[in-house]
Amino acid sequence: MNKNYIKLMLFGAIFTLSLQVSAQHDSKPVKKLSFIDKESMDLSKKPGDDFYNYASGTWIKNNPVPAKETRWGSFNLLRDFNISAVKTILAESADNKSAAPGSIEKRVGDFYAAGMDSVTIEKLGYSPILTDLEKVAQLSDLNGLINHAAEMRTSGAGSPFFGFFVGQDRKYVKNIVPQLFQGGTTLPDRDYYLKDDPRSLQIQESYKKYVSKLFTLTGSSHAEAEKNADIIFSMEKTLAAAQMSRLEMRDPYKTYNKFAIAELSKTTPNLNWETLLPLMKVTGQDTVLVNSPKFFTELNSLLGSTPLDDLKTYMKWNVLKSSAPYLSSDFVDASFAFTQTLTGQKVQTPRWQRMSSLSDGSVGDLLGQIYVKKHFKPEAKARMQELVNNLVKAYEIRIKNLDWMTDVTKQKALDKLYAFTPKIAYPDKWKNYEGLEINRETFFDNVRNAGSWSYSEMLKQLDKPVDKTRWAMTAPTVNAYYNPVNNEIVFPAGILQFPFFDANADDAVNYGGIGAVIGHEISHGFDDSGSQYDKDGTLRNWWTDEDRSRFKVKATALQEQFDAYTVLDTIHVNGKLTLGENIGDLGGLNAAYEAFKMTKQGQSNVKIDGFTPDQRFFLSWAQVWKGNILNETAAQLIVTDTHSPGPYRTIGAPVNMDAWYKAFDVKPGDKLYKKPEDRIRIW
Repeated sequence: MNKNYIKLMLFGAIFTLSLQVSAQHDSKPVKKLSFIDKESMDLSKKPGDDFYNYASGTWIKNNPVPAKETRWGSFNLLRDFNISAVKTILAESADNKSAAPGSIEKRVGDFYAAGMDSVTIEKLGYSPILTDLEKVAQLSDLNGLINHAAEMRTSGAGSPFFGFFVGQDRKYVKNIVPQLFQGGTTLPDRDYYLKDDPRSLQIQESYKKYVSKLFTLTGSSHAEAEKNADIIFSMEKTLAAAQMSRLEMRDPYKTYNKFAIAELSKTTPNLNWETLLPLMKVTGQDTVLVNSPKFFTELNSLLGSTPLDDLKTYMKWNVLKSSAPYLSSDFVDASFAFTQTLTGQKVQTPRWQRMSSLSDGSVGDLLGQIYVKKHFKPEAKARMQELVNNLVKAYEIRIKNLDWMTDVTKQKALDKLYAFTPKIAYPDKWKNYEGLEINRETFFDNVRNAGSWSYSEMLKQLDKPVDKTRWAMTAPTVNAYYNPVNNEIVFPAGILQFPFFDANADDAVNYGGIGAVIGHEISHGFDDSGSQYDKDGTLRNWWTDEDRSRFKVKATALQEQFDAYTVLDTIHVNGKLTLGENIGDLGGLNAAYEAFKMTKQGQSNVKIDGFTPDQRFFLSWAQVWKGNILNETAAQLIVTDTHSPGPYRTIGAPVNMDAWYKAFDVKPGDKLYKKPEDRIRIW
């Protein structure tokens, strides 16, 4: 699914595996969890001056980022614990000699076993892509090259020049339509090509060395490889300059441009979409959505002005970069060397961990079925549904009590709230991957087959009713999301664990954890982007002009709050880029607190481990975000991630909540203090 469609709760795709198998799932007696980890706190800090370190400072001081990681915190601890459980599932499946052919265990086991067969992979070197490279070498004209680029994406061999997916039409959500979007670049963001500050220049040079290295590994001379790197960087820089910025891409109207296919072809003479779409296995369609028409006109010019040999070099690069992680160790090591420049990671992630992630990403619905049987209790799903219901009630109360919104818009907001569809733990229908060939002797083919199968599976949605049972994440994923076109909030099984949720935890901990997650995803339906979709998921205005203006004033205030936060040296949080997530946190934590105050504990003042219920609620929220991060990774995420850094997610919402001030006796003169009239209240 296009990432512009869904609003992720945590850290995008970085955390792709599930949380730890918590104590509540084990049969052995375990030490009772205190849930609020007092030993992690730095009680020498004053909550009103430094709530982040007050809540987690001792842990942060004593837990630097391990060599194989780019950051280290609650999520990493849980992921590391749980990935071992996932590995156990995969390894046991791989070793199960009695698994029936075609069974879930057999297919999952074969996929993982092939990925772990490093001896065979080393022997093969780059021979798995020789045919791909030869096909590019034989291209003799521009038309043939463009046609081949279209065909490549259907086989998992790369996605040159532009992006493509099939999904719901934002203005006619019952329709599935083909959609084109800007692409063609390799670096994490367009700005990496366009900026000339020291860090950007260092990354550019490292990137060129990476490109050159992969070409030398496939037989190019050093001089030829360096020339290729210059060609590729120049082409990608041109494409980057044509791309919309991440901020522009957050506007769902600006990225909604519908064309008749024949009319689009007239704007891009070198790209005949009436020919290209069938080569991409799209037939019978008369319209297409384009997120950035300007990009495609610029791409058209680039194709017309670039020598064929340079375009072929670019095509070879697309084969190389998409394949390198699945070839012999010299290719994998070259890829990691470039990753080190981007992120600062010291040593490569162990192979078993990479193959576990790859298995989840490739056959996640097979792995997920085993996972939920072993590590998920039905009671958790029922409790989660109760929490969702309570958060919806809390949100209803808050909307009705808004002092800045008129009644007519309030009713529309309530209509949307009531129409939310929650999905909890795992899909009602699992993908069966029918037709996907998996052989434990052919790792690279398995990866390609999985990519080709996923592409074909996506295209099957065309000309069919929207299947609202589909999930954009696998069951073991540690994340959650809001999908505006379906007006749905989704919580995979992986996130339904401590520190977010535990059946044995007090309400303060659960509402400060998973309650805030639920509220966060609901709030995405009402953030600066999601609020532009109505209760049916249609991109359509349901606000009065005066209410939208008031909303924008409040959103701008929140943007300015986060703009003031410093990450590294002179690098600040980008308040515009992170606005949707910050609204999600602010609305979500407020709604979670509202729901918590409806519980028996929320209405009491009984302390647990020395903390009041309200203190435990806010500490639960804060300890989720404890962590350390490498400077290189922090600098990259400021450019690419729509989420604010953990320290500022910790404090960003609470400093706008009167209850936090009361809970920790925060007063004028404290560094985090905001006057009551300056506290931002949106939802």
